Amino acid sequence: MAASSSAGLGLEIVNVINKLQDVFSAVGTSSSQIDLPQICVLGSQSSGKSSVLENIVGRDFLPRGSGIVTRRPLVLQLIHRPVPAGAAGSSGTQAKVNGTANNTINENEWGEFLHLPNEKFYDFDKIRQEIVRDTEAKTGKNAGISPQPINLRIFSPNVLTLTLVDLPGLTKVPVGDQPRDIEKQIRDMLLKYISKPSCIILAVTAANVDLANSDGLKLARDVDPEGTRTIGVLTKVDLMDQGTDVVDILAGRIIPLRLGYVPVVNRGQRDIEQSKAISAALEHERAFFENHPSYKGKAQYCGTPFLARKLNMILMHHIRATLPDIKARITQQLQKYNAELQTLGGPMGDGNSGNVVLSVITEFTSEFRTVIDGNTNDLSLNELSGGARISFVFHELFNNGVKGIDPFDQVKDGDIRTILYNSSGSTPSLFVGTTAFEVIVKQQIKRLEDPSQKCCQLVYDELIRILGQLLAKIQAFRRYPALRDRFNAVVVNFFKTAMQPTTKLVSDLVAMQACYVNTTHPDFLNGHKAMAIVSERIAASKPPPDPKKAGTPINNNKDLDVDLKKEEPSFFGSFFPSKAAATKKKGAPMEAPPAQIRPQAALSERETMETDVIKLLIHSYFNIVKREMIDMVPKAISLTLVNYSKENLQRELLQELYKPDVLDELLRESEFVVSRRKEVVSMISALNKAEEIIAGV
Repeated sequence: MAASSSAGLGLEIVNVINKLQDVFSAVGTSSSQIDLPQICVLGSQSSGKSSVLENIVGRDFLPRGSGIVTRRPLVLQLIHRPVPAGAAGSSGTQAKVNGTANNTINENEWGEFLHLPNEKFYDFDKIRQEIVRDTEAKTGKNAGISPQPINLRIFSPNVLTLTLVDLPGLTKVPVGDQPRDIEKQIRDMLLKYISKPSCIILAVTAANVDLANSDGLKLARDVDPEGTRTIGVLTKVDLMDQGTDVVDILAGRIIPLRLGYVPVVNRGQRDIEQSKAISAALEHERAFFENHPSYKGKAQYCGTPFLARKLNMILMHHIRATLPDIKARITQQLQKYNAELQTLGGPMGDGNSGNVVLSVITEFTSEFRTVIDGNTNDLSLNELSGGARISFVFHELFNNGVKGIDPFDQVKDGDIRTILYNSSGSTPSLFVGTTAFEVIVKQQIKRLEDPSQKCCQLVYDELIRILGQLLAKIQAFRRYPALRDRFNAVVVNFFKTAMQPTTKLVSDLVAMQACYVNTTHPDFLNGHKAMAIVSERIAASKPPPDPKKAGTPINNNKDLDVDLKKEEPSFFGSFFPSKAAATKKKGAPMEAPPAQIRPQAALSERETMETDVIKLLIHSYFNIVKREMIDMVPKAISLTLVNYSKENLQRELLQELYKPDVLDELLRESEFVVSRRKEVVSMISALNKAEEIIAGV
């Protein structure tokens, strides 16, 4: 009674996994996302994989031939279904045990394909034909492979409830029309299945070859090096040389496996060609192990029936162990896909298009203000972003750019001297002229316009950068590419429009500074102070007077005579050759001035003093102007560009986008979003069904 109850519970648990596999396969999604427990059959070509599976089922139903026959994974769900009470037994319509017809129709045995719902195949030859047909429909006839599985469910009173995945056989050399990289394709597919921790690996190996050369075991060891989830099946035991056996392998002395090995005897090629009944083959297998001197002591642990029972128990215990994790994964995936569906507008998309546009405009402008003000929760730890970058433009780039302008890198001392002479007009000046100071300082002030306009452009670039970040961040723009493009165009045009008054205001600031030179500014070094500083410098540079001549009386008349006899240089002396050179032309008639009069000599003492005074005044006043521009230009840009955008961008977007005649066009979803929503809705439906199925366990 207890055994019957345990078997019923095992059947229920395995059926739960079968239903989950069907649910995920029905929506075209692999169960790999949930990682369902399953047994995968692994082995090289001609290792006897197909014969092992057919012996377990007790029917001929797998395609046969040369080369790669299994070209798609076959998810084989065996379901034990007792013969209903009162129904005809299998002996009434099934072939005899020693008969030749393996696939005689039996009303208690049938197969169902997931891709052909509600269609039962009582003829197992037609099952084979459908496997071939569906395989060729997906992969063609050129021996290519496909990872898309075929789900086949077989109901029979002669099987134990079990789920197996028959994988393509390992091959090394492409044959015929097979792709050149067929070995890699098959290996990658197999690894995708067997590398999952929940997968039990059924490694099929021919016993008459060296176990160390087994391709199936080698691949299994790559993903299961400890052998904790690999069970070995040794085929062709009856074909081993006389006097040899697999006892050492079964005892785990060659390549140990935690789940052990099971030896089996399959039908040979001649038996298959002669349509030897599988029931007769199973009887031959039983007799072989019971009579063989090496195995008769452990015959109950050999053969296909024991393998089926062992696999059933292993799968049942494995499912029980992984069931809590499966539940957690289903819940996790359901939450993930529900969240994604919300970003895609729900299962039916959004309703009122006007509400959608209003919502996007509100979200965008709110995010824009938040990024500018630095109140976002997505503050970067590695770099400046948003408003902080604009602050960097103001207080680092613009500040250093203005401070780096040297008023005398373009105006030399000789240029200042020439301007001094030109500014005095037709009457030589007695004192340092203010006109020269104003001319030079206004020229230098105009140089501040270039960095100021550059600052405007840099802030504009930062606003465009913020726009790009928000277009990428807000989910609605991924759904509606037309809305995204229109948003981008409207906002960029808004920024460009705001740039016009901004650049004009900045230009006006420079023009204001240049049009009026305020020499009464409290920080300005006035002319008297500048003259005193220059006089002190000149006095400090002269040698001290000779003390021996300090008490000698001065003959004022004599000195005066000498002074009168001395020739003072003319006012424009530095513009003409020296007097000595001119005496050679004494008596020559007066000549007209040259076409261009340029200084030819070094600065005189007076010219040096006047030039230094002008330079001091220019330096003092230009520093005042630079400080004011460093303070005023960021304020001007903030007023007419940054703050203006924060306050008026939403109004502009509403005027341009919230129009009934363009709403439907703006909210036309991309093909990707439409197809992705269908996928997500299907996946959520599958996960909900999976949750219902597993909740009943």
